[in-house]
This record gives sequence, structure tokens and C-alpha cells, in this order.
Amino acid sequence: MLPRKIEEIKDFLLTARRKDAKSVKIKKNKDNVKFKVRCSRYLYTLVITDKEKAEKLKQSLPPGKMLVVHLNTC
Repeated sequence: MLPRKIEEIKDFLLTARRKDAKSVKIKKNKDNVKFKVRCSRYLYTLVITDKEKAEKLKQSLPPGKMLVVHLNTC
């Protein structure tokens, strides 16, 4: 099953606040930041190229969700 791609930050935040959202993972690469939220059926992903927007999104994620940050140092 392929992950579902989310285009809008607002949609990602709504998905992350869902009751079936288990965890949020953040993967930082050289040119983008990927946010992944695991829900009961799908893994939803959002790719952001703007580092400032990514930091703002990280601050506005709902508290209580397990947050895992992966740093790719390539």
C-alpha cells in the first residue's frame, strides 16, 4: 500500500489531529523536510522545501502524538 501524499499544510494538521493518528515522524534532508503521520489505514506524507515553514509546522503539531525526528546528514 502506497503512502498518501498531502499537498497542503492545513490538511496535514487536520490529519495529524485525527483520533486514529498514532505518530508523527519528521525526516530532515538537505533540500526538504518530510512530515509523515501514521493513521490506522494509511501513512500520510507532506514534503516541505522551506525550512522556516517546516519549523512552524513542527511547533503547531498536536502535543501528545509520539514525535520521531530523523536527521539525514548527507
